[in-house]
Amino acid sequence: MPSNGAARQPKYLRIAAALKDAIAAGEYGPGDRLPGESDLMATYGVARMTARQAFGVLQAEGLAEARKGAGVFVREFRVGIRRRGIQRLAVEVWGAGGSIWAAEGRGHDPEVEFLGVSEEPAPDAVAAVLGLPSGSAACVRRRRFLLDGKPVMHATSYLDAALVAGTPITEPDTGPGGIYARLAELGHKPARFREEVRSRMPNTEEAASLGLAAGTPVVLVVRTAFAADGRVVEVNEMVLDASAYVLEYEFDAP
Repeated sequence: MPSNGAARQPKYLRIAAALKDAIAAGEYGPGDRLPGESDLMATYGVARMTARQAFGVLQAEGLAEARKGAGVFVREFRVGIRRRGIQRLAVEVWGAGGSIWAAEGRGHDPEVEFLGVSEEPAPDAVAAVLGLPSGSAACVRRRRFLLDGKPVMHATSYLDAALVAGTPITEPDTGPGGIYARLAELGHKPARFREEVRSRMPNTEEAASLGLAAGTPVVLVVRTAFAADGRVVEVNEMVLDASAYVLEYEFDAP
């Protein structure tokens, strides 16, 4: 029997709670269609707007997604990538001409969609990390990564434009081993990496690029690559679909 506190809740919240309980109990599994608005109206004796508000709660919490013309469905959380934050960056991967992304998406059909490379002013925060004066030119590379045809990550790399001018890094195809192998050929081999990780909700552009349903958070990973002399040679900002990734870090005790 609901408590007095629950009874005082708005009807749409009580309906949303009942639907969440049903999902938790397994009455509706991942991918299953939830009762329609008309069903909720009849069951709970509420107006259509109240039913929509209840579904809105589930969508905002990332538990359900609306499909145009089909209804509201329980979201499927299919973790497809175990991102090994240390092993994936080993020189044995890119130094041997391998792809970091291919190693990360093994067991699936990874695809990299190249979105462009350009020379443009570096954002002030990025310029500061690269050790460049404000307004300095950066080589900016943008890619979108797909797993089994679904976008899962959007990445933007920033490099000192003067450092990489005239090299394959400024071309769509950087060659075997990618950016890091080309930096090594320039005498600026990455020797150390730092990653900062945080989660947030996506902006409109990110949600559209990754095809995210309402209520889906993203993980922002900012990687800084350092050469042996301490110079920062790349800043890479990655926006990951949080429902597609497990971030794994394995390291020896210091």
